[in-house]
Amino acid sequence: MDKKIGFFICTGCGIGEALDVAALCKVATKEGKAPSCKQHPFLCGQEGLEFIKKDIAEGVNTVVIAGCSSRMNYDVFDFGPEVIVERINFREQVVWCHPANDEDTQMTAEDYIRMAMAKLKTLELPEPFVPEDVSKDVLVVGGGLTGLTAALEVAEAGYRAVLVEKESNLGGYTAAFYKQAPSRPPYTDLEPNEVPAKVQAVTDNPNIKVYTSAVVEKIEGGPGKFDVTIKTAGGSAGERVGAVILATGAKPFDPTPLENFGYGKYPDVITQAQMEELAAKGKITRPSDGKPVQRVAFIQCVGSRDKEHLPYCSAACCVESLKQAAYLKELNPEAQAYVFYKDLRATGKYEHFYKRLQDLGTVFVKGETSAIKIEQSGGQLVVQGEDVILREKVNLPVDLVVLANGMVPTTAGEENILNLAYRQGPELPILKYGFPDSHFICFPYETRRTGVYAAGSVRAPMHVPAAVEDATGAALKAIQVVESVSRGAAVHPRSGDLSFPEFFMQRCTQCKRCTEECPFGAINEDEKGNPLPEPTRCRRCGTCMGACPERIISFKNYSVPMIGNMAKAIEVPEEDEEKPRILVFACENDAIPALDMAGLQRMQYSNWVRIIPVRCLGSLNLVWIADAMSKGIDGVLLLGCKHGDDYQCHFVKGSELAGIRLSKVSETLDRLGLESERVQIQEVSIMDYDQIPGIIDRFAARLDELGPNPMKGF
Repeated sequence: MDKKIGFFICTGCGIGEALDVAALCKVATKEGKAPSCKQHPFLCGQEGLEFIKKDIAEGVNTVVIAGCSSRMNYDVFDFGPEVIVERINFREQVVWCHPANDEDTQMTAEDYIRMAMAKLKTLELPEPFVPEDVSKDVLVVGGGLTGLTAALEVAEAGYRAVLVEKESNLGGYTAAFYKQAPSRPPYTDLEPNEVPAKVQAVTDNPNIKVYTSAVVEKIEGGPGKFDVTIKTAGGSAGERVGAVILATGAKPFDPTPLENFGYGKYPDVITQAQMEELAAKGKITRPSDGKPVQRVAFIQCVGSRDKEHLPYCSAACCVESLKQAAYLKELNPEAQAYVFYKDLRATGKYEHFYKRLQDLGTVFVKGETSAIKIEQSGGQLVVQGEDVILREKVNLPVDLVVLANGMVPTTAGEENILNLAYRQGPELPILKYGFPDSHFICFPYETRRTGVYAAGSVRAPMHVPAAVEDATGAALKAIQVVESVSRGAAVHPRSGDLSFPEFFMQRCTQCKRCTEECPFGAINEDEKGNPLPEPTRCRRCGTCMGACPERIISFKNYSVPMIGNMAKAIEVPEEDEEKPRILVFACENDAIPALDMAGLQRMQYSNWVRIIPVRCLGSLNLVWIADAMSKGIDGVLLLGCKHGDDYQCHFVKGSELAGIRLSKVSETLDRLGLESERVQIQEVSIMDYDQIPGIIDRFAARLDELGPNPMKGF
């Protein structure tokens, strides 16, 4: 592309009053070789936009706008797919965080112009990758409540769904429910089980193809072109789909090992699922002798919130016990329910239901439920525990004990469900309790496999209304990915990005770092170990680019040389000028917004810094640090998202990988005769914006103590 550059400086928002704009234009035209530099007091206004569009109409195809952050007015400054737009942040990262009309502030702005113009030298318009025969069908694995809902949502949106259920009938665990807890105003009355109606709706819908007594044998390809082999009772079938929803749910926790509850020992100690079966008969009787029950104890947190079994709350048990206590009273008004609980977790609108149960005379006993002991004497069950509110021991004779046993995700077992033909393994990566990993803070439906969305109780413990809502969300995500792939665009968090990684295979050494470090399993391998990228699986984070020691991976608009040139474009003053330089590589997901927030709050920090946004710290290539230090930059600060169990890293492993790579930088710095403290990494979230000045200023103070970079001037 032959670039014709139009350079525009917005002088609004205090920029014109704080900077020498004429001097900036001189840098843009003389050093940056921009044909012209124009200024306007309100570029994002109608007049300002027309000002830019006039130049575009005359042939400008590369627009540089120096004004506010690129996170602002991104839609206003979208001039179509044929025009490159490069933004320079003079507002939040220069004039709003540094003193006005100051020599160092002016130097900062001038450096940002040099960096932008250096970036443009190698930046090209991305060309989207659109695979052939894109399918917009959605595979739903699991025919329970969540799977049924997801399939119906997909079909009602006008897309075809393929539903695979391993059992011979649809409906799953909730199909056997006698009643459902209230889901609509006034949230006090039991409702009919909606699952049979959903089964019928799915069966009748022409946009849904159902396979029962079937399992997924293999899934190959990527979003938009998943080729699925389904093993059925009569043989096998093949389907091409664009996205996958995993809705295989959870299994009830087996309480047999918890001997104090007597499950398996006393026939009248049952689970919640067995209670549903009794109620479905229209009369609740004791399994041991068939006599009607009058006094029933419901024990909460059986296995759940127990570090030896299920350390997490299973979320649905409390509401289900309230429901069962309610229909106990409905079927036998003379019956008495006792609920033993640790913390009754019936939040939100279920508070109304809880109060209704109190009005019905249900007795609630608060205590440590794991310490409860069930004994049987003379054919009579006795619940032994402690009421911590009344501070007294409890010895309660009952006819029946119902254990609220928790839920275990189906992905926690050894059985393969999806059988993905991925180099990184056949199933979704899981968290420590067996739930599929998802970005539960920012993007709950996303898994680490692009185009595969977990929903319902396989993703996290949840009750019935939450599972229905979850299924709807996953269906929308599935539709979003097939539509994005059909345009060659990425999904979250770089939604709409048309770039994709290109591999210069002639220099590949088969080191496998790209395939091992890609967080999303986007790269397979051939039998010789050569990487086989699947572009539609790619999230465009650039982790592979950062991992590659040969630097053979790049994007049209993001590459190792491009960022390296930006760093080299910074003007480094001589040592005697006592103006150190700090280069900040800041992740665009949390760190850049935090920096912008600090600017919006007019927080001041050292004007020694020069900031380069990166897609993810995982894309950090160590050559950038080596080049910066060789250039004479006094220190390099890496700002990335938080990682760990409650990570916010939008690309899952970016900050973690950057930390690992940084640990190897010490050797490089030692070889250059530099102090390793000159390169540091900090993890920040957006809400840490108020810590930004402190982080930068402390780093600047430490560099001041270390003195100038010994490489300065060479």
